[in-house]
Amino acid sequence: MAMRWWCWRRGCSWRPAVRSPRPGRPGCAGPLGTRAASDTRAQMPYFSLVKTLTSVFPNVHSISPFHQRTPAVCCCSQTQSGEKYTDPFKLGWRDLKGLYEDIRKELCISTKELKDMSEYYFDGKGKAFRPIIVVLMARACNIHHNNSRDMQASQRSVALIAEMIHTASLVHDDVIDDASSRRGKHTVNKIWGEKKAVLAGDLILSAASIALARIGNTAVTSILTQVIEDLVRGEFLQLGSKENENERFAHYLEKTFKKTASLIANSCKAVSVLSCPDPVVHEIAYQYGKNIGIAFQLIDDVLDFTSCSDQMGKPTSADLKLGLATGPVLFACQQFPEMNAMIMRRFSLPGDVDRARQYVLQSDGVQQTTYLAQQYCHEAVREIRKLRPSTERDALIQLSESVLTRDK
Repeated sequence: MAMRWWCWRRGCSWRPAVRSPRPGRPGCAGPLGTRAASDTRAQMPYFSLVKTLTSVFPNVHSISPFHQRTPAVCCCSQTQSGEKYTDPFKLGWRDLKGLYEDIRKELCISTKELKDMSEYYFDGKGKAFRPIIVVLMARACNIHHNNSRDMQASQRSVALIAEMIHTASLVHDDVIDDASSRRGKHTVNKIWGEKKAVLAGDLILSAASIALARIGNTAVTSILTQVIEDLVRGEFLQLGSKENENERFAHYLEKTFKKTASLIANSCKAVSVLSCPDPVVHEIAYQYGKNIGIAFQLIDDVLDFTSCSDQMGKPTSADLKLGLATGPVLFACQQFPEMNAMIMRRFSLPGDVDRARQYVLQSDGVQQTTYLAQQYCHEAVREIRKLRPSTERDALIQLSESVLTRDK
């Protein structure tokens, strides 16, 4: 296992730990394992972490087997025949031509200033990660159900709605966080002010709601309105913290699901409902979206420590500056217990942010979080493999690797 862990660390692009908590002592035996009993700065016991994960997300039950047999960060790059999967982004964009033009038509605003604010992020420079997943899932479910090669107009509408909800949440988040840059340019609140930014976010949400109503499916409406509730509850969770370390990690994962993964999970479920009546397929789509969404956010939290501002299009160490303890910090805290006090005071004292960042980079926090993201990707792949083989299903499998290897 130690050799597997070393191979994994050599194969990944993340910065290795600068020093171990106890000089001269060997490193941990596995990514989520424990150090020797005499090491007073032990990492989180593996079974405690699994218990934490399963208490928050009961369906993530196969992490332990993955831990035993997964040697590398790339989890799914080839088919059984040895052929490379189709590029998921190129494949997905075939159904998303004119995506941002169609969203701007949905906004349909006559007032110039409000129009400029609402359309500000729909400039074609985003990753369109969520719409890509939605249209690929729609086609994969259609093929699974009746071998249909057609994309329903209502399924494509869900992709647009997902991007609109996501963008509205970014506008609101930037107000809450007092952010000044996103995607390499000034935020809406920085240019037009907080009050107008809130209204712009509300307008995008209202346009998304109208588009959702036009689909005319009550089940889909119920599924996607759950996303709005989760976004609000997730933001409230982010405002709080937990003193107990296990509760703190569960709190972090629940927040991650509600703020990021819920939109992907429920959008995938929505297009599956439009595709076929089988609840088993609906659950497969939901579980894939949930697990890939959590992995996406875990890697995002890693990149906050490993990427530069130019790559990310926004300042790095942003979470620490906001007082947030993400995965790398929580794992690093197992090696450096002195971080507990900083976490509880939300890194508010002078020097806290810089010291916490150094602790993270000196620990295995980045690697541990990356490994955890890998386990969620494996779970996503396990779920999507239950569908009938198709190019789109294979693209969704390939997408899980893209999540792990992205640098922005």
